[in-house]
Amino acid sequence: MAKRPLFLVSNDDGVFAKGLTELSLSLRDMGDVIVVAPDKPRSGASSAITTRNPITYSLVRSEPGLTVYSCTGTPADCVKLALNVIVTEMPDIVIAGINHGDNKGIAVNYSGTLGAAIEGCIFDIPSLAISLIHGKQESDYLACCRYARAICRRILKEGLPRGVYLNVNVPNIPRVRGLRVCSQADGRYHNEFIKQRNPQGKDVFWLSGDLVLNEPAEKSWDVATLDRGYATMVPCKIDVTAHQYVRDLQSWEEDD
Repeated sequence: MAKRPLFLVSNDDGVFAKGLTELSLSLRDMGDVIVVAPDKPRSGASSAITTRNPITYSLVRSEPGLTVYSCTGTPADCVKLALNVIVTEMPDIVIAGINHGDNKGIAVNYSGTLGAAIEGCIFDIPSLAISLIHGKQESDYLACCRYARAICRRILKEGLPRGVYLNVNVPNIPRVRGLRVCSQADGRYHNEFIKQRNPQGKDVFWLSGDLVLNEPAEKSWDVATLDRGYATMVPCKIDVTAHQYVRDLQSWEEDD
């Protein structure tokens, strides 16, 4: 009898988030699912890890084909702890999500959802993150689950290149037009803080901001493709070396 695939699922919205629950349940007929997710929301945690305090984990629920753990650490901590301590065999796929909100463009550098997928990729496990554009706790995650399942089937059949993980975003609209492979949009956030004054008269700042593209949107960018009603899939790399410039910069080398 063939061994069932093993999926490790995490997120940054917390272990009781609806997106995480629906994703986990949607994968159960495809394989066994182990969830290790933060005990509270950790959005914006990126690949942060806990180094100065101990972390703990506890069992939330266990039933055939599905085991859920809560962890006091970041999303990256959750995956790292799962792979080092909790699981007895390496998962076939690490999946982060479903995130309650987008992770398009430059957001890949801030997202805790992506941080969990990156950690899986570091362990040489095919990994992906999936997010619902403008998603909320009460949103409908059916389309996200459908694309997650389809992508997982392709990964189980064909794998992913070493060091590559996938960033998937799905528009929150009645009918998604399909899935497109894209590149990350070129832009950054502007007006990133809202200034207010607290009751003690001290200035406080709330994170906000709008994603502004550096030039007119290319049709191949994820932002433009999402605006046209398609789900997007951006292949990303954990090796951030600008290999094309290594030779150019060798003239800067010095010997003591």
